[in-house]
Amino acid sequence: MKSQNPIILLLIFSALAGLHFSWALGSHWGFTAALPTTPEGDLLLKPTPLDSAIVGFGLMAFGIYYLLQTQWINKTLPDKLNRIIGWVIPGIFLLRAVGDFKYVGIFKPPMQTAFAQADFFFYSPLCLLIALLGFLVVRPKD
Repeated sequence: MKSQNPIILLLIFSALAGLHFSWALGSHWGFTAALPTTPEGDLLLKPTPLDSAIVGFGLMAFGIYYLLQTQWINKTLPDKLNRIIGWVIPGIFLLRAVGDFKYVGIFKPPMQTAFAQADFFFYSPLCLLIALLGFLVVRPKD
């Protein structure tokens, strides 16, 4: 039986890309809670609509990678490139989950900002889930 992990990752990346594209087009839904702040409430990032679109395209590319892993379409990447990308994507999200030890990630000090709360309960666990599922997709098969 084929693993459902690439499908789950495809859905996650599609949703995240859609959210970033909506921000690029001017939506503000969830935008401020997605930006890290200092304990005083100062934004650490001030992304432009172009920044949101670039991230959206990157997330869409990650989703396309996992679409290729489902074998729903008859296209593949060269084996070496497939394995490199397969390790890099979950590695990025593992690093994001670990964070910078100051404002982002599971090892940041406790803070009461909207971002810190969302990061603790949603963003970092989601990044850990993406990393785990991604590593399971690329792991050597018996």
